[in-house]
Amino acid sequence: VGSGSAVSLSRQVQGTGGSSAVSKCSAAARGYIQDRFLRLLAGRRRRRAPLIHRGYYIRARAVYHCVQDFLLKTQSQPRTQILSLGAGFDSLYFRLKDVGLLHHTVIYEVDFPNVARQKAVLIKRTEELSALVGDSGGEGLGAIVFSGEDYKLLGADLSELSELERALEKAGLDNEIPTLFIAEVVLTYMENTRSDALIQWAAEHFPRACFLLYEQVHPGDPFGRVMQQHFSQLNSALRSLAQYPDCEAQQRRFLGKGWSECSVMDMNEFFTCCIPEDEQQRVQTLEPFDEYEEWHLKCSHYFVLAASKGMEPSWTPLLPSVTVPHHAGPVGMAGSVPAAVCARLSGIPGLRRYGHHSVLVKPNVILTTGGFGEEDGQHCRMRNFHVLSKHAGYWKAVCVTQNIPDKRWGERLYHTVSCLSDTLALVVGGRTSPSSAGLGMLWLKFPKTCNASDPDHIAVELVSLQPAAEAAALRWRHSVTETTFKGEQYLFVYGGRSALQPVLGDWYFLHTRELS
Repeated sequence: VGSGSAVSLSRQVQGTGGSSAVSKCSAAARGYIQDRFLRLLAGRRRRRAPLIHRGYYIRARAVYHCVQDFLLKTQSQPRTQILSLGAGFDSLYFRLKDVGLLHHTVIYEVDFPNVARQKAVLIKRTEELSALVGDSGGEGLGAIVFSGEDYKLLGADLSELSELERALEKAGLDNEIPTLFIAEVVLTYMENTRSDALIQWAAEHFPRACFLLYEQVHPGDPFGRVMQQHFSQLNSALRSLAQYPDCEAQQRRFLGKGWSECSVMDMNEFFTCCIPEDEQQRVQTLEPFDEYEEWHLKCSHYFVLAASKGMEPSWTPLLPSVTVPHHAGPVGMAGSVPAAVCARLSGIPGLRRYGHHSVLVKPNVILTTGGFGEEDGQHCRMRNFHVLSKHAGYWKAVCVTQNIPDKRWGERLYHTVSCLSDTLALVVGGRTSPSSAGLGMLWLKFPKTCNASDPDHIAVELVSLQPAAEAAALRWRHSVTETTFKGEQYLFVYGGRSALQPVLGDWYFLHTRELS
């Protein structure tokens, strides 16, 4: 790589640290993270989406969980140290100092010289930060840009191992005392040969050491491909994923580079097993949230790894602290239904969506409504209806644009559609945003000839509900089942959630003719 390209690349990677600080600051402002120092270090303020808040919450929680465990396990030691690699504008030192956990621990932070100098200026200018650090006058010695009695901030390139080693030695890093290395979405930006060398160097040069790694996994599925594309567009490619695509590969990586113990969890497992239930419930109450599919998908693509060697007692921060219920016996399976990808349909626009509802309106004709997906090259809530019909063994598809006078139809997710006759369907519930009330009911009326070859107009009419029936409709993520009782047609509406209740346990029999 030419020197100009290398400088450009380092600037892009530095930019990810600033963006991360802003996101953590936004999460702290909403109460996810208890950290009054983030706002002093983040610089600019920007409100992030609830899904982003949860991502940074689980990341911060995992790192702090492991760091706290290291400090508790080594509290009988006369001296310990923490080396944060690619620390950026992280506030870890200030949080630990503020709560009195650094009685005998020195924290070393390393990042690109430009980033380290910016952070040093921030600390000096901010009395609340500089008062905590104090000043031992060590800055200017080698790579040190700011120095306190228990805090050393260094500017160095992590990919230049010999340079890094000399800088740390001059700064006073002690190979003989218990040491925790932290790499929070850092090593993945480096060439694998260089990041592997750093992992091995840490194991070989520190007899009593722990390594905490937080990174991405699973590059091969659709979410993983989009994730890689996102970072590539930022000129910050995730380089470790090709060689270490999953948690098992990362575990083998560390065990093969000199670490004697290594445990790893993806963030779904960490959230379930290592975060107490009362804390999980606290997070649920912070702001309206309903993006559980994306949340679980994102958590499955990040992991936390804890490796150690020479530690007595053993450092095992990723042991489950929450009892997860298990089935007493083997789980019975009701059977399976064979399925195959409809290859001819994979490229049809309008089908890539979720949170939608598809219904068979007549033999070989499927109507799909709502959801979130791709429309006109954009990711958005879907406004148009989608009709699929089968003729002579082949599927045809078309999007039906609707001019709906009432906005209460548009763009709804997690609703149900029940076909009551060959010309009539009833839409129940659904939502736009998680903070909005449920969307009530709609009639969908279509002619008997409705198909994808000739998609006749589908009429949408708002249902005027009786007050007693409103509670049945103002919900989403519910289920609706068609049933008959004494010759009358009913819909059994059950469960789901609302803007006020995260889980609904009530149910209704909705009389379809009278909507009572």
